[in-house]
Amino acid sequence: MDVPSRVGVDLDTSLGYLLKQAASALRSAMDGALRPLGLTVPQYACLELLAQRPGLSNSDLARGAFVTRQSMNVLLQGLEREGLVARPPVPPGAGRVLPAELTALGRERLASASGVVEAVEDRMRAGLDAEQQQALRTALRACVSALAAPSAD
Repeated sequence: MDVPSRVGVDLDTSLGYLLKQAASALRSAMDGALRPLGLTVPQYACLELLAQRPGLSNSDLARGAFVTRQSMNVLLQGLEREGLVARPPVPPGAGRVLPAELTALGRERLASASGVVEAVEDRMRAGLDAEQQQALRTALRACVSALAAPSAD
């Protein structure tokens, strides 16, 4: 009886697989930490983006939070209902963009959320010294840059 030859990648050494595992574990831990605050990871990301760059469009927020424009629109509507963000009823300019901004309640919720997210990140990097953390940041930035560059194909 022939043993089939191995096909595919070795999941124990695949960087892509390890990155996906790390991202999944981080997302799960962040979801659990944000749940008591009534937030999801995309909602937190939206609040954080708006705190750093008030007035971003729906499209810009969607790109920054890694969700579709349609999902971001639904997410923003929910954050508006909860009083965490505000958007003008009509576009302020000639276009269709409704820039969103954090409300006072949104800033309060974000402050709480940022603390729990920071605690999750502290837990994630607990086994790494400062030099290893910097090396990981550098390596991840290099991976992102390599994949963002045009392919040589």
